[in-house]
Formats: sequence, structure tokens, C-alpha cells
Amino acid sequence: MRTGMFVKGAAVAAVAALALTACGNGGSGEEAEVDDGPISWMAMLHTPTTPEKDGVIESALEEYTGQEFDMQWVPDASKEEKINSALASGKLADIVSLTMGDSTQVRQALGSGQFWDVEKYLADYPNLAKIDPETLEAAKLDGKLYGVPFQKIKARYGVLVRQDWLDKLGLETPHTIEDLTKVAEAFATQDPDGNGKDDTTGFIDREESFLVGFRSLTGYFGAGDKFEVTGDGQVVPAFTTDAFKEAMEWYRGVYEKGAVNQEFVTVQKTNQQDAIAQGKGGIVVTGLFEAKNYQALAESANPKTPMKWALVNDMKTADVDHRILTDTGGGMGGWLAFPKNEVKSEAELKKVLTFIDKLMDEEAFGLMTNGVEDTHYTIDGDGVVTITDQTAWEQEVQPYASSRPSEKVVMYKSTSPYVDEANEKMAEQEPDVVINPAQSLSSDTFDRQWSTIEEQVNDAYNQYITGQIEMADYDAVIEGLRSQGLDQIIEEYTAAYAKVNG
Repeated sequence: MRTGMFVKGAAVAAVAALALTACGNGGSGEEAEVDDGPISWMAMLHTPTTPEKDGVIESALEEYTGQEFDMQWVPDASKEEKINSALASGKLADIVSLTMGDSTQVRQALGSGQFWDVEKYLADYPNLAKIDPETLEAAKLDGKLYGVPFQKIKARYGVLVRQDWLDKLGLETPHTIEDLTKVAEAFATQDPDGNGKDDTTGFIDREESFLVGFRSLTGYFGAGDKFEVTGDGQVVPAFTTDAFKEAMEWYRGVYEKGAVNQEFVTVQKTNQQDAIAQGKGGIVVTGLFEAKNYQALAESANPKTPMKWALVNDMKTADVDHRILTDTGGGMGGWLAFPKNEVKSEAELKKVLTFIDKLMDEEAFGLMTNGVEDTHYTIDGDGVVTITDQTAWEQEVQPYASSRPSEKVVMYKSTSPYVDEANEKMAEQEPDVVINPAQSLSSDTFDRQWSTIEEQVNDAYNQYITGQIEMADYDAVIEGLRSQGLDQIIEEYTAAYAKVNG
């Protein structure tokens, strides 16, 4: 759910929202006659200002859907406190945007019986019926679907490689880990920027390597997404598996050859971005959409920068078919949940679902993404969308973008070729996505102990990659954690998995 987008790219990011399907109008008319009152919606606000009530977007959406609604905006910065307070007090709305998918409080509230299980209703609505089955499974809690999932692209990550450096050194774009290793070493040793100095490396990584960049790389070796199911049905952390440790051994070798920035364990995200834009390294494991942002940063410092990027979405090892770990929880960005104390009957639930379904139509999606044509944006004959009034778009449209039930309704063309290429390549790899099997399961010990366990394994990973300890020491850390909750988590998740899938 973290995009890592720069503020300057926010407008384009919204305009360039992905879509794999284009859905039609939906919902039957009879539900709308249940109650003429407005639908209340507690939604997250990701912008500094709150849009005007009955403003241009709200009015246009009401006209399109035939349904009045009132937004109760919750500032994103304080969402945890305010949502937890609302859940505890029961003072909610007809629709509650629950975007904190990992929150113990949210998951416990969803599983407490105070929200509708909507799974059996979705087939009655044309857009809701088309939600990706894997995303639906990822959105369940112990087999129950307590809300409509916010739909995101299931796998946005890939490998970005400096194309101009490849050209300079006469190298082909890598598509296997083996070739990527050769490229990384060449970038570190063969002066790809041609300045006569030994000042470049291959990978530019950062302190979240274990949780983000390296984690994505482990998928190419066959490791699971945070957890995986073994052949005998056990649900185990990916970091305990042979594939994960094979990836660690490989990455340490690349690091030892100077082809990973040596200080990565202390590098902040913004420093990583700056280092990439400044040409200090030529490989980054990140969202494919970031190529445009790195390019823009480099061009802002040097309009004549030679920087060009290859976007690789089919990286694999020689003996493992292509697979990509999800970076969005299986395309699940939280839930549009419906409290039973607000939505009191099945008829009222159908009214709310009809409204949500219509928000997934192309026209409503366009309003929440781009705004009103010729007021906020224009679209040319090639389908390229351009925001024409940035201030108006930020104030009137952008707040609604994060409340779109799906980011996948329409693929708008962008003025940036990198955006279009990233959109296409993110869509291409969705069939190969690997999703955490424990995401939809419950474990009390996980809720209590996981952050401590993960922190200790993260430290051991950093020490191993940088040569401070050996693999036997890393294994010893894991063995020591088994009595501190790790084995109990495995036992609880394994039992929960068997119950849901038995």
C-alpha cells in the first residue's frame, strides 16, 4: 500500500491509474427505494484541505449514481487514533473505509460480528462480481469477507535498470538473476557513466531492504510472500526457508563485490531516491512506476541528463519460473465495511452495495480520478489525459482518488512513456503474483510477538549481508526465536489454514 510516489507525481499517478477491465452500470433500481436518505461514508483524507461539501465532484457523483452521500473525512495522519476510537465507540457510518489492513484493532473489529459479511451478495452486481478472486481471498478474515476490498494492482514491483549504462557498456537488458548479477558487477567496476571515477555501484538499496527490496528479490528464488505453505501443510515464515536463504547467499556475494551500496543498512528512502537520481547506482528494486519519478528528479537537476531506464517485469532465476511477490497484499488496500448498527437490514446493505458498484463504472471512476473534463483536465485524440488546472484538481478531485473502490477500472494514457510502460508491465505480471497465505488468517501470538521477532531477524539479515555473521549464526537467531513465539505462530497459522481450507 505504500507507493513511494513523490508529491510532484501525485496528479500523474492518479491520472495514470491502472485498469484491466471496464465495467458497465450496475445494481438494481429497487434497492434505491428503501430509503431516500443520504449514505454516510467515513473516508480517509490524504490531502491538506477538505473538499467543499456538495462540491463539483460530490454533486457529479450523486447525479451519476442517483444517490446522495455525505463524506465524513478522517485525516490520514490521525486515522489510526480516530478509526480505533470510532470502532470502540460504535460511532461509525454506513460505509467505513478501513485501510489499515494490518491493524490488530481493525481485524478484531471486523471479526467481532459488527460488520456485514458481503461475499454472497457480490455476484448480484456487475462490477462487484468481477473483483479478482485472489484479491477477494486476500481480503477475507478466517474465511469471511467483512467488506468490499479496495482493489489495487496486485504486483507493482520489478527491477529498474539504467538503460543508458547498459548501452554504454554494450550489455543486454537482464531478465535472469544470473545476468542481473553480471550487470550489477559491471556497473560497479566498468565506469558506466564515463566520468573516469570509481563512483558507481549496481544496486541502490536502503535500510528496509529485508522488508521491501530484497524481500521482492527473494520471490525470484522461490520464496513466499512473508509466509508460505509447506508440502505438509505448515504455514511458515518465508525467512526460514531454503529459497530465502539462497537469495541471502546470492545478495551477500553481490554486496561483497561492491555491487550493492555498502552503507545500505543506514540509508533512508529519500536518500535512496536522491542517490538513484544522482546516478550513484544503476539498479533498483521498486515499483515499476518509479522510473518516471527518478527520471523527473534527475532532469530537475540536469535537464540534459543521459538517464534512461529499462523496466524489467520478468526477472527469474534459471531454475524457477517467473513469480512476483505482491507488494499490495494481493491487491487488497483495505475494506469498504458496513457496520450492522448503521446498515440495519439486508435491504439497506443492498442499497449501499449498489452505490459502491456504480462508483466502479468508468464515468464515476473518471470523476474520482481526473475530475470534470475541460474543468480539471483535457483528453486528446490519442486518449492522453492532461490535468489543466492543478490547483483545482488537488482541492476538488484528489481527495476522492484514494476512496475509489478500485484503481483498476480504466488505464488512462499519460504524457509520460514511462507511466504507460509501467502500467502495461504491472498488468502483465499479475498472473504470476504470489500472495501471503497467512494474510487472511488469525494468530493471537502473531499479533503480540511478530514485530519483535521480525526486528531480530531483520537485524540478523543485515549482519549477514554485510559480513558480520555467517549463515549458521542467522539460523541460530531463528532457532532462538522459536521459543519466543515463532513456533506458536506457525502452529496457530497452520491450524487456521487447515480450518479454512479443510
